[in-house]
Amino acid sequence: MASIYQLKPAFQGVLRPLVRALARAGVTANQVTLAAVAIAFAVGAALLVCEGRAILLLLPLALFLRMALNAIDGMLAREHGQASRLGAILNELGDVVADAAMYLPLALRPEFAAMPLVLVVLLAVIVEMTGVIGVQVGASRRYDGPFGKSDRAFAFGALGLALGLGAPAGAWLDVMLWLMVALSAATILNRARRALLELRSGNDSA
Repeated sequence: MASIYQLKPAFQGVLRPLVRALARAGVTANQVTLAAVAIAFAVGAALLVCEGRAILLLLPLALFLRMALNAIDGMLAREHGQASRLGAILNELGDVVADAAMYLPLALRPEFAAMPLVLVVLLAVIVEMTGVIGVQVGASRRYDGPFGKSDRAFAFGALGLALGLGAPAGAWLDVMLWLMVALSAATILNRARRALLELRSGNDSA
């Protein structure tokens, strides 16, 4: 299934000169990973304490920056010899923790319905866990869509942009959140299915 994740190679190509400069400056992949988590907590705190719709405009800006940092830490690890077991743990945990830190505060804002918002965050954890389980059972780390990390970031960024620019909250927003719930559930099933198909294909070719 199509996913924004498929645009990652092109995005990495744009970032590669910056990554080389960071590596020369001594910046490590783990530092970048932790910076992305810190940004998520800062934005989540701002969403909690600041009233008014304008604060929601932080979402698209922060999510774009976070996606860039997530790409940068992976490139530093793979292309500049910084891969480590600690880095792998921080990378997986950091994504889940950062998602929760940035998205859960929206459940306390008047524009968002709490139940579907919390379900999206809960299912996001299961989506990423399912991707990692692929490795545990002998397949690759699964990034299949239709609603992975990059897709969630795009969706929440778009909602933040629309609401921050004055779009009225209402039934359409509830529909969007429930659609995100459904797409997250579909992604869990798809990642599990693709991991099993990968294993079956490997066994058939052995």
